[in-house]
Amino acid sequence: MFNTFSGTLMTHRIDYVKASPAGFDAFGAVYTTLQKNGLPKQLVDLVYLRVSQINGCAYCIDMHSRDLLKSGLKVDKLVLVPVWRDAGDVFAIPERAALAWAETVTRVSETGIPDADYQAAAAEFTDKELADLTYAIALMNAFNRFGVAFRSTPAAASA
Repeated sequence: MFNTFSGTLMTHRIDYVKASPAGFDAFGAVYTTLQKNGLPKQLVDLVYLRVSQINGCAYCIDMHSRDLLKSGLKVDKLVLVPVWRDAGDVFAIPERAALAWAETVTRVSETGIPDADYQAAAAEFTDKELADLTYAIALMNAFNRFGVAFRSTPAAASA
């Protein structure tokens, strides 16, 4: 994979799963728990994709785009995820609330997560749902850091 920023070939660094399987298993346990939390899977996958786009994790963008397409999400909607605010009614109100929350939490150092952002999310989700959604956002932010730090190769690049 060619890195256009530095003009160098990007290569996979380490296999962090093999290097530290217990750490990966711990993150995996959180992921498994989140799959049973009651939030719609497609909503969580949209959040995973948006967080990964913000963080520039090619591996996760590729994976979550494929997951969303397999779940039946239309390509027309998938390509609008980065600009969901300008997509009108393409995204349902809960999806817009989740995507907005994902952006403000992911960019916490910039946003400080204003009260208005919290109130907007809290108006759409129960306390449990909002906590679970925030766990999902935090988990994806962590996975993105592994993917970017160790140059995990997206499926599209290995095909």
